[in-house]
Amino acid sequence: MTEIHIYPVKGEDGQELSVADIGPEGLAGDRRKRAPVQLVAAESVNEDTRANLIVSLTEGELQRTVGSVLRVGRVELDVTAVPGGCPGVYARVRTPGQVSVGDPVETSA
Repeated sequence: MTEIHIYPVKGEDGQELSVADIGPEGLAGDRRKRAPVQLVAAESVNEDTRANLIVSLTEGELQRTVGSVLRVGRVELDVTAVPGGCPGVYARVRTPGQVSVGDPVETSA
């Protein structure tokens, strides 16, 4: 994983973190949104990107994870959908824990 972000206040700039706790409702300190976690491929990041986790997968690889489990470090995420109108994927938290920049990102069954 290359970046971690939280967006505590709607419409305001986010905060970049090196470590974050992820619970059932999403990242600690993040406001609640459509899904607990949004991930985006590093290649798809632009100035409007408001995803929580930036990963080194390609956009195609990331979109193919919908319906599967994505492991970021020790955290497991159920990838649920592709958002309309923006890159990345939405996910629910299967196994909470702490993530850090540099954690491996893997798909699992």
